[in-house]
Amino acid sequence: MKENFILPQKSSLHQIKVHNIEVELPDLKNISESKAIAIANWMMDWLKQDLATGKIKVNDLLPTKPELAYLLGVSIGTIQNSLRYIEDLGYVESKQCIGTLVKDYTNTKPSLRKLTSKRELAITEIKKYILKHKFKISQPLPSSRAISKEIGCSANTTRLALEYLGTVGIIEHKFKNANESGWILKSKDFEIEDIKKDYQDNTLVKKVTTDLKDYINENLNIGDRIPPHDKLSSTLKVSIKTIHDALKNLIDEGILLARRGRYGTTVIKMPYDKNIEIKKETSIFAPAQDTAFYYYEKTQNHIKKIIAENYEIGQKLPSIIELSKEMDLSPNTIRKAFQNLAKEGYLAFSRGRYGGTFVIDIPETDEQTFKWLAVNPKYAEIYKN
Repeated sequence: MKENFILPQKSSLHQIKVHNIEVELPDLKNISESKAIAIANWMMDWLKQDLATGKIKVNDLLPTKPELAYLLGVSIGTIQNSLRYIEDLGYVESKQCIGTLVKDYTNTKPSLRKLTSKRELAITEIKKYILKHKFKISQPLPSSRAISKEIGCSANTTRLALEYLGTVGIIEHKFKNANESGWILKSKDFEIEDIKKDYQDNTLVKKVTTDLKDYINENLNIGDRIPPHDKLSSTLKVSIKTIHDALKNLIDEGILLARRGRYGTTVIKMPYDKNIEIKKETSIFAPAQDTAFYYYEKTQNHIKKIIAENYEIGQKLPSIIELSKEMDLSPNTIRKAFQNLAKEGYLAFSRGRYGGTFVIDIPETDEQTFKWLAVNPKYAEIYKN
């Protein structure tokens, strides 16, 4: 929560066009490294040059992977590997559903909240592997496939991690064209970031769940309402969907209670307080899914009463929009109530110029809504007296 993350909106970002790239394309026929690395080196030169001249800016979106692949005459997979490589070096950052953003390569701190990458894990595990087996300077390492089996990562991820370590001077390749073998240890002057534990619990939702616990612990008390999703999204720099999923985790853990209407979602237990029991009176409210059913049925029964008192068989009801305004409810609530009444045989729908919602039977109006869905009977007895 203390990091200075950003939450970019794709609609507000400028996307670089392929035809605006004026840097000379790389010669992929006469290269001393893999195509992915050659393209990565070209991308880094291009980004540094255009950032310096102001032609592109930080947080601009790169062209899409298919566009770059077509431009350079390689597969999308090769472009993907190149982007992963320069992302490890801090030139770009990728975000699902947004794209790949240009980053200030002089600033090593990440600006987007995202998962721990598999490459980061592989890089750390290779460093541990080197120390564990006490490799000496200039000693050759096993093939990337052998290392991948040892550290539990895929061969491709391990190869990308080795290429990254080669770029930062920890290892080097003794042959002209890098392949899965031929790596030699060049330096043991490196630090090991312990990200294994974080990686095992690395889903962004889980990370945000922890951040929400910290937020509640620092800013709220029992009985306080949780701020709206969009405010939490802005505060934690993640999508509203991620906030929704993280809040659901806290509801499942018994830290929050979700209630419909003006009650909202409230704190019923402090995240790190294991001694305080949840008060029984909070359980008088049914889960949101049950109260939603009660809410729709209540609306449905109100419409039944309107039909019984004001309409005859064959008459046309007001539109969903008209009823939603009259009853001060959302159109979706009215629509669901109409659908339920149609299933019960009271309404029929017709399309076309003279279409609409028509009464085909007059409902009884003495039916009661299921109040037990709104109040837990175990605790309702407490409040009778």
